[in-house]
Amino acid sequence: MNYTEMVVFIVYLLFMLSIGIWFFYKNRQGGEKTYFLGGRQMGPWVTALSAGASDMSAWVLMGLPTSIYALGLGQAWISIGLLTGYSLSWIFQAPRLRRFSIVANDAITIPQYLSNRFLSKSHVLQVICAIVFLIAYTIYSASSIKACGTLFNTVIGIDQTYTMYVAAFIIIGYTFLGGFSAVCWTDFYQGLMILGSLLIAPIFAVSLINPQAVAGIPPDYWNPVAKTSDIISGFGWGLGYFGMPHIIIRFMSLKSQKEMKKSAVIAISWTALICFFATMVGVVGRMYLGMDENINQNSLVFIAMVRSIFPALMSGILLSGVLAASMSTASSQLLASASAFASDVYKPVIRKYQSGDKEMLWAGRIVVLVISFVALLIADSPRAGSIMELVANAWGVFGAAFGSAIMLSLFWRGFTFQGAVACIIVGAVVDIGWYLTMAASTGIYEIIPGFFASLVAGVIVSLLSGGPSKEVAALYDEANNYVEE
Repeated sequence: MNYTEMVVFIVYLLFMLSIGIWFFYKNRQGGEKTYFLGGRQMGPWVTALSAGASDMSAWVLMGLPTSIYALGLGQAWISIGLLTGYSLSWIFQAPRLRRFSIVANDAITIPQYLSNRFLSKSHVLQVICAIVFLIAYTIYSASSIKACGTLFNTVIGIDQTYTMYVAAFIIIGYTFLGGFSAVCWTDFYQGLMILGSLLIAPIFAVSLINPQAVAGIPPDYWNPVAKTSDIISGFGWGLGYFGMPHIIIRFMSLKSQKEMKKSAVIAISWTALICFFATMVGVVGRMYLGMDENINQNSLVFIAMVRSIFPALMSGILLSGVLAASMSTASSQLLASASAFASDVYKPVIRKYQSGDKEMLWAGRIVVLVISFVALLIADSPRAGSIMELVANAWGVFGAAFGSAIMLSLFWRGFTFQGAVACIIVGAVVDIGWYLTMAASTGIYEIIPGFFASLVAGVIVSLLSGGPSKEVAALYDEANNYVEE
């Protein structure tokens, strides 16, 4: 057990928890909008880094570099696809989503936005969205909790199960207490920590590489275009951004439309650096550490590199980046799923709009506890996949189910409520079906057929349903021409 690294981790975790306590007292008189969307008062830097940190979970420090470390430069297309999709999302989706969510009765969640966008009194869409959220976010949160357990087990030697419970307690703590504001501010600091960790480690490792070890790497490792499926699937990852609720909700929280461009520049620049250095960790790790099956199986290339190069105090600080990545994403996912259930199911369906602000806050907090418990069970299960596999499964479902629905709602006047329902159901079903039957044999990531099947279904059903009503078309026109005062 390395006590210096353990002390660094403890100090870091206490700092994160203190942010949640601070916002609990600061916003204790706030309501549903404050807890779930920060009152639409987030600045450009916090919005940008929070969106990035909530996206780049532990898989960007552990799963992605290890995939490149083991399989070669073909996996770098994931980084390219992610950066492409993220950039397009900020440039084209973010400005319109903020405007449309305000015009759509000041919607504060993605399911609420979709229902309000079509002036629907039916809760079918909100319930379907909430079900997908709860399933996918539970799996996604499990990947982050598992990463925390792996880190503590590797570094400190404590049993992985115990450390997963400790990490979950801290994440639940500041999410439960502070809500969206606490999540965004912890994400801001954690975004800086992630970038610093990824930047420093490969730069130092390059100077220590043994040329003889490099010569022993198979030639195919260096070929980025060896498999067409790697290129297609890599860009497929980028499609996920258009439907990732815990990321695009940040677009809705921004204080003003004027700060959108500034946020976009910050966010895209941050993500470009993250994707580049995550790729470098994988490549440099292979040259520096050689091929080690234990590193591959447990996604340890970044951890092994850092611990072999730096003294305990420095490695503790750098490895806190893994904690930062895990916690920032898990907290955002917990809050998004809690808001989906509390605002989109509990309030309209169960309580028939009779619940007050305080009741809604506690409904959301209880959902945070329930999802965290189930995610812990998944993470602790011996049948759970690797960190990268868990993330890929959840990412695919979200991108396929919500990506085309969100984009059509923002850019097509003729999109209908029935089309949105078709998008979500078809996207999720095709994504899961492809994963179970075709992904292994084709090598094509399931999000790609899921996304495009969802898109086609949404267009066909919207046309068959006769198009939107005059009122829905008028709402689209109002949002399209909306100018903030």
